[in-house]
Amino acid sequence: MKTRTLGHELEVSEQGLGCMGMSAWYGETDEAESIATIHRALELGIFLLDTADIYGARPGENETLVGKAIAGHRDDFVLATKFGNVFAEDGTRTVNGRPDYVHAAIEKSLARLNVDYVDLYYQHRVDKTVPIEETVGAMAELVAAGKVRHIGLSEASPETIRRAHATHPITALQTEYSLWSRDPEDNEVLDTVRELGIGFVAYSPLGRGFLTGAFSSPDDFADDDFRKYHPRFQGANFQRNLDLVERVRELAREKGVTPAQLALAWVLSRGDEVVPIPGTKRRSYLEENAGAGEVELTGDDLAKIEEAFPKGATAGDRYADMSTIDG
Repeated sequence: MKTRTLGHELEVSEQGLGCMGMSAWYGETDEAESIATIHRALELGIFLLDTADIYGARPGENETLVGKAIAGHRDDFVLATKFGNVFAEDGTRTVNGRPDYVHAAIEKSLARLNVDYVDLYYQHRVDKTVPIEETVGAMAELVAAGKVRHIGLSEASPETIRRAHATHPITALQTEYSLWSRDPEDNEVLDTVRELGIGFVAYSPLGRGFLTGAFSSPDDFADDDFRKYHPRFQGANFQRNLDLVERVRELAREKGVTPAQLALAWVLSRGDEVVPIPGTKRRSYLEENAGAGEVELTGDDLAKIEEAFPKGATAGDRYADMSTIDG
C-alpha cells in the first residue's frame, strides 16, 4: 500500500479504513470480525483508522472497539476520531463546538480508545452558533497539551476552512466524495484545500456501498440499516442510481476489476492530496478495496467513466436532513 501526506506532515496510507459500520447503522455487526478486519488492514499496509465519538448504537461504542483492536499496536496506526455531534435520548442531534465541550470530548475519546493522544482530531460538524476561531482555538490547546497531533474539519465550507486555518493549521478536511457525490468539485472546497495545502479525506467513497454493485432493491437492506431511509436509496431515486451503477459495472468488467475497485481508483486519481476511507466490517471487502491501489486509470478510462457517470447525475440528496452541513 502506497502512502500519501495530509497537510505537510501527516503521512497516512493511501487508503484509510472507515470504522463506523463496525458498530451501527449498516445492519448486523460482528465485533470479532471487525477487530480481525482492523488487524488485516495493518497487514495490507492500511494504517489510517477513522472513527468518531458518536459511532455506535451507544455513544463511544466504536471508539471502544477500535481501542481493543489497536491494543499493543498503537504506534502502528494513525488514529483519527471526531467530536461535535451530540445525540439526545430522543434521537435528536445537535452540534456542539464550545471550547469547554472540546476539552471534555477529547478526554472521553482518549479513555475509550485507551490511548494518550490521537493523531488527527476532527470537528465532526461545524457549530454555526460558535465562531470557528473559538472551536479551533480550543483544538489548538489540545495540540499544545500533546493530546492531539493534528486537527481537521468535516463538512466545512471554504469560508470556514479559511478562518479555521488562519487560527491554527488544518491538516485535513473530511467530506463525502465519490462518483455520486462530487459537490467538493463545485463548491470550491477542493480548490480551497489545495490552495492552503490541506489534505482531503473522502468518506463514503463507494457511495455508502451502492457503487459496489451489490444492491438491486431497497429490500436488500435490513430495517436497522439507515440506508433504507436515505433519499438516494428510496423510490424512483433508487432505480435511477442503479442504472448509473450498471454502467460502472460494465466499465469494471472491461477493465477486469470490480465496481468497487474502479470507483475507488477514480477517487484516488483525483490527486495526491485525496485519501479515501472506505468503510467495511469484513476482511473480504477490505481486501477487495485494497486492490484498488493497483488499478491504473488511463485518460481514456477516465473519459469513459465521466461519460457513464457524469457529475450531478445522482438522484436524491446526500442526507435526508442537510441542515448540519456547513454551507
